Amino acid sequence: MTALARPQAAAAIDGAREQAKFYLETLNLVERLHRQLLDVIKDELDRRDEREINSVQALLLFNVGDQELTAGELRTRGHYLGSNVSYNLKKLVDLGYIHHERSEVDRRSVLVRLTPKGEAVRDMLRELFGRHLGSLEAVGNVATGDLDSLNASLRRIERFWIDQVRFRL
Repeated sequence: MTALARPQAAAAIDGAREQAKFYLETLNLVERLHRQLLDVIKDELDRRDEREINSVQALLLFNVGDQELTAGELRTRGHYLGSNVSYNLKKLVDLGYIHHERSEVDRRSVLVRLTPKGEAVRDMLRELFGRHLGSLEAVGNVATGDLDSLNASLRRIERFWIDQVRFRL
């Protein structure tokens, strides 16, 4: 290695170390933020004295929203584990939060949609997130541009991970 190449190689190694540090911090933050979101939802459920469902189930209801979906679509869009979705959907059907029926087109598929009871939980979370939006910039010091940039980066990481699995990179 020439004398001129040594500083470039050292800079590349330092850059890789810095990128590794930031990447590992991002992984840690994504995991912690999801758990914190579930804690925030649990707190809201507790404040409303809603003890019949847990925060994961409430978030699932929020993600169903106004749509009629199959469990597979919910899993794909909401990034839930298959067994987790099946268990929670069965529980939510049994408790009267979700209505399910076989698809007319594909009898193997089960379509789910919210009942009025499920809509109430969905609306509760919409209100909660609306309150958050009202104070996110003033209290949390998070501007719209910050969210846009963060979301763009997270979508690129998501695409990268999908490609890692799909193409076994």
